[in-house]
Amino acid sequence: MGTALEPIKLPDAAWQNSQVQAALRERDVGAVFRYVQHHGGVSQARIGAQVGMTQGRVNEIINGRREVSRLDVFERIADGLNMPTTARQQLGLAPRRETRTPGAAFDLAAFPEIVRVYSDQASAAAEIQRSTRAALEIDVLAIRGLGLLALRDSLLRPHLDRGANTRPRLRVLLLHPESPALIQRAREIGESPDSLASGVLLAEAQLRDLAAVGHVEAYRYRTLPVWRTIRLDNAVYVSAFDREWEGHQSATYKVLATVGGPLYRGWRRQYEAMVAEAEQVI
Repeated sequence: MGTALEPIKLPDAAWQNSQVQAALRERDVGAVFRYVQHHGGVSQARIGAQVGMTQGRVNEIINGRREVSRLDVFERIADGLNMPTTARQQLGLAPRRETRTPGAAFDLAAFPEIVRVYSDQASAAAEIQRSTRAALEIDVLAIRGLGLLALRDSLLRPHLDRGANTRPRLRVLLLHPESPALIQRAREIGESPDSLASGVLLAEAQLRDLAAVGHVEAYRYRTLPVWRTIRLDNAVYVSAFDREWEGHQSATYKVLATVGGPLYRGWRRQYEAMVAEAEQVI
């Protein structure tokens, strides 16, 4: 079985097993640890020593009592288990720096920032709500946000009611109720500008109530809405506003932060730029 300090090295072929590949794509670290235990004869203590965790934490992950979500921890696990490049890429990580080679193009499937695609918001609702309950940072980009936050049965709001020490930091970008962009969007969806603006104002009023019990910031932006995003720590759920549909009707992409990946970073950078230019109302 080897000592706790002896490096873990499974043969590359072991990482080609369909079960472990599925676990890597799902970022199911518990299943990966169980596989390493079984096929490498590796103890929990040895796994912990190699990935920088206690044996107790490894046990919690293996038995589903704790999940891994932080990118730096995935990196530590990949390094500690000496994953080959293909396994790292299925986990959503870049190859080890020393193995990367320059080139004009690469296979996007090898860098899976987009890990799930849902047909619409309703299909993604259960996962988004589950992630909301644990998130420390929440950023929302919407038009009026009624279906996301403003109503008591909205997608996110019921899952923000936590103890004072665990409430997330929430930032919300809503379309300015007096902007030309709002008039254009109202025309696109066949709604009167007054009705759409009233929805924005209602959302702001409800967010003020929510701010009384937690850290909430709300901003008004003036550009034509294109993306509808919900960032929950290191994952962002992305849909689009189009002439043909509203945000909740759009296909929804789950995008994870990966080393060197442009999508998560791009949407987060765009959000920060919009906040910097927006008018803060809460």
